[in-house]
Amino acid sequence: MIRVLIADDHKVVRQGLRLFLRMDPDIEIVGEAANGAEAVELARQLMPDVVLMDILMPVMDGIAATAAIRKELPEIEVLGLTSVLEEKTIVEIMRAGAIGYLLKDLDGEELCRSLRAAAAGQVQLAPSALTHLMHELHGQGQVEKLTGREMQVLQLLGQGQSNKQIARSLHLREETVKTHVSNILHKLGVQSRTQAVLYAMRNGLMPAP
Repeated sequence: MIRVLIADDHKVVRQGLRLFLRMDPDIEIVGEAANGAEAVELARQLMPDVVLMDILMPVMDGIAATAAIRKELPEIEVLGLTSVLEEKTIVEIMRAGAIGYLLKDLDGEELCRSLRAAAAGQVQLAPSALTHLMHELHGQGQVEKLTGREMQVLQLLGQGQSNKQIARSLHLREETVKTHVSNILHKLGVQSRTQAVLYAMRNGLMPAP
């Protein structure tokens, strides 16, 4: 069962998301927040697998809330959700540590699929957001030489595999994969697995899809 916290300041939007998510028997809505500060507090209390985070909210916006959750509760994934596709917003939510960025015009089936994938640690991006991110991440930081094993892990990350799937593919323990991912983030100078994959594609460390 995937436990989801919905964070959106519009009651009608929350109702619509509830209708979508209740169509999937594998998803449980554990709570709802009407602002970013409430989302952070409920994340602490409820420990969901994924927070579905609206970007524009009162008290604390979704970007600040995402950063707070990812810093304090890194085991919780955050999916950004918005109706506006702006390069600055896309970059900021991903820098804050979100595993993905979705637009509110997606259908219920796609939303549920994205939540399942996010819970498994798979990067989820609206196709229209990819170009913005690839452009922004170009040339930032210094690339240190990755080990052969780290390159294997990075390539599997780029294929959308979760830590568990990577461990199975490379015959490693999941804890070992987590260590490799942490080392990759440090060496590439990025803060999330999403950024690592995009950075690697942009800088020629692996082919773009």
